[in-house]
Amino acid sequence: MKNFFELSDRRELLDRLDGLRPGAARLWGKMDVAQMCAHCAIALEVAAGDVPKTQAFIGKVLAPFVKKKFIHGTEPLSKNSPTDPTFVVSDSRDFAREKARLVEVVKRFGEAGVTAADGRMHSFFGRLKGDEWGVLMHKHLDHHLRQFGA
Repeated sequence: MKNFFELSDRRELLDRLDGLRPGAARLWGKMDVAQMCAHCAIALEVAAGDVPKTQAFIGKVLAPFVKKKFIHGTEPLSKNSPTDPTFVVSDSRDFAREKARLVEVVKRFGEAGVTAADGRMHSFFGRLKGDEWGVLMHKHLDHHLRQFGA
């Protein structure tokens, strides 16, 4: 299973990010490519500890039943997966700025390592181990890169 904290896995994501272009057409969903970059940066900023979160009540109820599938399962995230409402980006964004922001947080989160992420709160799953953050963030970014054919 790929993990954000593995340098080769992270390098692959960065290479795919490098190939994104402003006019990239989405294969599913509502966001354009600039909004997607902003959305992924927001999620990674939470994982990096920049934006503290609390676990939503729905997560406290449902997370134990779905955590294994989403974090420990080998399947990629499915199209149109649910998202935390605070991660929804619907306003117009500058592609170059959002892409640079995303690349920066990808590098910073990855280089900080598994120990730094250990115990951080996810808004749905609750406290995650560092390696769980690494797998989940890899799956999340991979999902959105696939959304734009990257």
